[in-house]
This record gives sequence, C-alpha cells and structure tokens, in this order.
Amino acid sequence: MLRKIFLAACIGLTSMTGFSQSIDEKIANVINSADWFALDSIYRSAPKDSIDPYIEILSRGMLGHRFNHPDVSIPAFQEAFDTQSENLDLETMVSAAIFLGKDLSKMGQNELAASVINQALDVTRQDLDSVMVSELTSQANRYTGLAAYNPYQIQFNGDSIGKVPFAIVPIGPADKGGVMMRLRESSINGMPADIIFDTGCTFSIISPEMAEKYGLIPLEGTKATMLGMGKTDGYFAIAKELQLGNITVRDVPFSVTSIASNHSEADQYLDDIKIILGNDVMLQLKEITIDFITNNLTIPSKAPFIPVKTDAKPNMCFTPTYLLLCKCEIHNNPVLMLIDSGYVHYATIGEAFFENNKQYVLDNGIKDTVREAGIGGFSLNERYMVPNMKISLGGHTSEIPDIGIRTRPEVGALGSEGDGVIGLRTLMLYSFVRFNFVDFVLTTGTPRDTHLR
Repeated sequence: MLRKIFLAACIGLTSMTGFSQSIDEKIANVINSADWFALDSIYRSAPKDSIDPYIEILSRGMLGHRFNHPDVSIPAFQEAFDTQSENLDLETMVSAAIFLGKDLSKMGQNELAASVINQALDVTRQDLDSVMVSELTSQANRYTGLAAYNPYQIQFNGDSIGKVPFAIVPIGPADKGGVMMRLRESSINGMPADIIFDTGCTFSIISPEMAEKYGLIPLEGTKATMLGMGKTDGYFAIAKELQLGNITVRDVPFSVTSIASNHSEADQYLDDIKIILGNDVMLQLKEITIDFITNNLTIPSKAPFIPVKTDAKPNMCFTPTYLLLCKCEIHNNPVLMLIDSGYVHYATIGEAFFENNKQYVLDNGIKDTVREAGIGGFSLNERYMVPNMKISLGGHTSEIPDIGIRTRPEVGALGSEGDGVIGLRTLMLYSFVRFNFVDFVLTTGTPRDTHLR
C-alpha cells in the first residue's frame, strides 16, 4: 500500500533543491519496486536533511519493519502519526497502522497494538470495504487476546547454549528424495510432541485435533488465514508451555488450522505433519544456528555469544507475508530467495531466471512434471530440472545437484514472493546455516563433503 503513496509524495513536493528532489525520487522508485536493500543503501548514504521529512520518517519506518528492527520502526510510525497526519491518506494510514501493530506485538505491547488498529478502524471504517474491516477487526481481536498473556517468555535450562536436537527424515515418494526437519526432545504443555521446523512458515501451526489434545486455549474472535499452496482459515490459540530441547517457551501463539493439501495422494505423506514451528518463535531469539554436523539447533543465551547490533548490511528482509528472503547468487545471477526449511527439495527458481538464462536451461535442463503440495493446495507443473548449478549463499559457494526452473508464472507457487525458494536439501549442503536476527544477516558454514549431503 505504501508504494504509490511515496511516489505521489515526491511528485507533490515542489520546494526542494535539485539534489534533495533527486534523493526523494530515488527513494520513491526503490519503494515502488519494493527493493528494501536499495532503500537501505540510499538511506545510509544520504544526508538526512536532504530527504523530505515525510519521506524520511516513513523510510525509517519501512526499513525498521522490513529488517526486523521494531525499535526503529515503532518510533518512526508513531512520529508519522504525530507530525505528518496531514500527509497520511487512507492507504498510508491503514498500512502504517498495520505495520505499527505488528511491530508493537513483536515487542510484547499487544494492548497498545490493539489500540492502534482500533483507532485506525474508527477513523477509516466508512471508507474501507468489508474484507478489510474484517481483517483489521480480527487483527485487533488477536492483539487483545494476546494482551491477556505474556507471549514468548523464553527460559534456557542449564547450559549457556540452547540446544534443540533434530532429525532429518524422509517425506514423499522415495524416488523424489524429499526430507524435513523433525525436532526431538520437544513437548507441548508437558506432553511429547512431534514438531516440524519450518523457516518458510510465518506462524507456528497446529491441527485442530492436536490443539484439543494438547489443551491449547483459543483466542476468541480471532481469524488465522494461512497461505501455502492454497489458503486455509482457522483461529489462534495459546500453548502455555512449549519445550524445545533445553529451552522452555511460555504462552506460545499457534494458528489452529488444517495442514492438509486436500489432495488424497499428497495428503498420505502430509498426514504425519500436525505441528509446525514457524518464524514467529524463531524471531524471538537473537540468533539461531542450524548445525547440520551435530543435528542441533543452537541458540546463545548469554554474553559474549549473543549478537549485538553492528553496522553490517543485512542480506535478509521480510516478504509482505513476513517470510525470510535472502540475497544470494545462483549461476552468477543475483537473486532474492525464500529460505524455507519446510520445502523438502533442493530449490526452485522463477521465470525471470529462465528468461535471463534461457539457452543454458534449454541446453542443460530436462523437462519434468513437478508435483508440489502444501497447506490448502496441490499443484502439477512442468519445469526444467537443471543439475549442478553453483549457489553462493551466506559467504560460501556450493553446488545444487538439482534445481527446478519455472518457465512461466504459477498460481500459488512456493517462493513467488521473491525469485524462488531454497529448500532444506540445499541448506544441508552447508555445515551450518546461521540466522542473526539483530543485524538480519544469514551466514553459512563451509560446504559439506558430497558423501555427507
């Protein structure tokens, strides 16, 4: 929503110098294309007094929001409401309220988040359609429900390093080689739980039958819409205690919804997946490492191992649905790829890559029919499968044995919010993958020997 508002703001500013207008136009253009890394670069280098105050405030808000710095975005959006109200039209006001609400909730200020959404509703309700009113009402209800709890209280038990063991287990037809990460030594409300770790899932998810089994507490009036291969609706509920290895997390929100694809063949493989740990829990930790040598998730709990903010440039950002996009290179092409440990294969990359490397793909690829299943849907698409392509990710280069290339847009395609999706088998090419949520930087360990992959 904010994109065209920035462009309109620049066109309407007539009293600036040529230099400052050029900066504002650059900012408008990169926001118009949702290029948050370019916005970060421009904003870091430009003198702040060369940027129009309205654009400077909203730029700061968007940078904090997209790069996981609510300590930056919250005061920026609050400043926009306090000092720039005359510039905030309907779309900008609603968008800024949604972003501010999300970031306040991330910081545990759910009562204030609900107030922000309700105030935005009071001012704009008569101009919004029924769908948007329903979505905002549900969001406010979720924050109100969460305000009765203290979500994501984290306790490390014993060691100074949090450790969550996991196993790599097969999924799907044996000849396709799909794998997923199953957490070990995990429980919900004191009962052992079979949990899948999925960095490509915005919220943690639990099936309705498991929510009842583990005694989750529903949040009244909430609606949880989950997007995967399709769309499914549910509600939010609270698990009073989640045990992950030697880490205890209390008051954990889950989206209660069906994980089925509604395709009989695919669901015979998805049937064992009832509980998914998503990004919402992961983002509450300052750093998490997926160690593929020891098969542990490790989380530092004490200084000096906990990361602190530096001037490092981020290589990750949030998608519009708050998944993780990471800058990398595939076949020497700079791309933004969704990091998805729940994607059971190596990788898929989109039609833009195909157009830029068409002859290479045609010469080296094999056309194949690819089946994909996920929450709410199933797809069957023709793609080129190309072997042995180089990937540079997080500081190290490896080789993807098999990558699917889309030749055209696909409805509901995984990774459609970026240039494609990097799956678990590609992550396993490295000795570790580390997520630093302070600087929003992903790094990798050295590539593993082929026989270990």
